[in-house]
Amino acid sequence: MKDFCILTDSSCDLPAKAAGELEISVVPLSVLIDGKSYSNYLDGREIGFEEYYALLRSGKSAVTSSVNVSQFLTIMEEMLLRGKNILYLGFSSALSGTYDAASLAAKELALKYPERKIRTIDTLSASLGQGLLVYLAARQAEAGKTMDEVADFVVKTRSHLCQWFTVDDLDFLHRGGRVSKATAVVGGALGIRPILHVDNGGRLTKAGVARGRKASIQALVEKMKASVSDPQDQTVFISHGDCIGDAESLARMIRDEVGVKTIFINYIGPVNGAHSGPGTLCLFFVGAER
Repeated sequence: MKDFCILTDSSCDLPAKAAGELEISVVPLSVLIDGKSYSNYLDGREIGFEEYYALLRSGKSAVTSSVNVSQFLTIMEEMLLRGKNILYLGFSSALSGTYDAASLAAKELALKYPERKIRTIDTLSASLGQGLLVYLAARQAEAGKTMDEVADFVVKTRSHLCQWFTVDDLDFLHRGGRVSKATAVVGGALGIRPILHVDNGGRLTKAGVARGRKASIQALVEKMKASVSDPQDQTVFISHGDCIGDAESLARMIRDEVGVKTIFINYIGPVNGAHSGPGTLCLFFVGAER
């Protein structure tokens, strides 16, 4: 039995079943809709994924909340009291305050429990990009690696974690301050779809555009072809904003054109989905560089 817990937050968007099987502990972020707060659990117990995206499509706005220091103190201390060390792999600090809150809690608890070890790592990732790093880390732990070995693996791998995506509705990126109102209006009218990625600093950046949905999906495939490492031997993750048909089409394309064998598909959860909107499609894999 390993002497450490892998802890992450629900921005990872992992399937709840996979997180459970790999013994990954997940603290939920939350969203506020019409004055009601919902915890973003991986299993959608407080708000279902289809229900959530239906609300967004109907015009409802969602405000997100990160995990605070007090929540982390409670969760981490319970693990420490069970005699476990902790490896926390968090949501990109460039996109959320969640990682900083975890780090503050870890520093406080390190003074209280000097015999235990707590390591916090900024994944510089979001959605199933963060989820892929957590998944790979859990596989390393399952294979018998020590906590420090797993942590070193994560730090080495995160600079090769490629995160590409496209959106179907530019209004959500505008609301989040990612594109101007004029860009959202003109882009929507012309069928322009931005191609975006998460850079080495964990920031969301624009990498190009495509005309129409089909072209934007093909652009994701081309980005993968340009940098993927050992496609036949790695696990690829795809997340989507309630557009499973497009996610499955993307999966077929990368199987046929890139030779990938193992692909997992899951929803973009409510917290990430509040900023990207319905119709978002994301592709995550390990490559030569981000």
